[in-house]
Amino acid sequence: MTQDGTLEHVFRHEYGGLVASLLARVGTQHVDAVEDAVQYSLMQALNFWPKTKPPENPSAWLYKVALRKLISTFRTTQRRNELLILQSELTADTNDEPIDIPLSKEMSDSMLRMLFAACHPDIPVESQLVFTLKSLCGFSVKEIALRLFISEENVYKRFSRARKNLKTQNNVLATLTHSEMKTRLPIVHAVVYVLFTEGYLSSHSEIAIRQDLCEEAIRLANFLSQSAIGNTPDTDALLALLYFNLSRMNARQDDSGALLLLEQQDRSLWSQTHMLTAMAYLQQSAQGEQISRYHVEANIAALHCMAPSFNDTPWQKIAESYVLLERISPSPLHCLNRAVALAQWQGPQAGLDVLQSMDLPTWLHRSYYWHAVQADLLYQNGDSEYARLSAEQALEAAPTENIKALLKIRFEKWQ
Repeated sequence: MTQDGTLEHVFRHEYGGLVASLLARVGTQHVDAVEDAVQYSLMQALNFWPKTKPPENPSAWLYKVALRKLISTFRTTQRRNELLILQSELTADTNDEPIDIPLSKEMSDSMLRMLFAACHPDIPVESQLVFTLKSLCGFSVKEIALRLFISEENVYKRFSRARKNLKTQNNVLATLTHSEMKTRLPIVHAVVYVLFTEGYLSSHSEIAIRQDLCEEAIRLANFLSQSAIGNTPDTDALLALLYFNLSRMNARQDDSGALLLLEQQDRSLWSQTHMLTAMAYLQQSAQGEQISRYHVEANIAALHCMAPSFNDTPWQKIAESYVLLERISPSPLHCLNRAVALAQWQGPQAGLDVLQSMDLPTWLHRSYYWHAVQADLLYQNGDSEYARLSAEQALEAAPTENIKALLKIRFEKWQ
């Protein structure tokens, strides 16, 4: 791995733990200063690491730099008197005494608690998600906007709303109760899911798949599974879904790094180890009395993974699963995916009938995915003229060159 690659890995892997650990130390009212300090430490790494050998413990190096920057900020602001008592132990850190670096498990525990703290009921759900993705997962505003189908301006608004609320919760990391964390578990699941999705089909302009993000999502899901709060059937189902998708990772790109369609993938490259892990989690998730969206999505992923070939995929079962998924977790995206499965099972007109019956929201109509599905079904149905128009709209709306290249391959087979 190159030094730039090492830095990217450390940043994505450690960012949330650094922010959470420092907030646990100084309080969530200082979230602005903490984020600035962590970003400053990253910039210092960018300046120094390429010139020298990266440190043996990159996270400790970043933590030290961020903490010293934080102390410096406190000392040069109007809040110094307020912090003399609360931060008295920090003063010693400005001397030559060694800084007390949190252990990896302490950082993980802090991050897990911070995930739950960000999911405060007074913070709108959409703001909870944006704050967590930006402050604890290190996403850029652009990445969040692309992944959540919202404008960058809306990302800023939602982030500011969540941050403003958290500033009033100084001791929230220490006072969160078991009951409060249980209530907030669904949004934590949603954050982990979006994090994995960003890695699996990256909105980054130069990277089609970001495996670090996928692994980070699974790491967080495992933290949840091993905690008293997160050890639930829904978490098991989420882990099953993530591992099923991870099992196909090695086959999703060709030798040049271009994305491959599902029917083009070499299934011998799919990881049997990850599939077995996924099946174990899926079986474990069945112990609950309720079915979540993650149960259904994991079952759909399992049907794909167990099929010996694309043509032998049980499309009827997948289409029926999407009907159930729409009932449990209504979303036009689930309806769109049902149209694709129906077209494979009953023919393209069945899929087009679903599209025509949809109450299409504006955000989906602007999405490349909608136009791509419509183009596919129109091509299959022999309506080449309208299919070309939809294909052109899909290519124009594609957020990255990697996705655009994949769409071109997808449409060329019909021409």
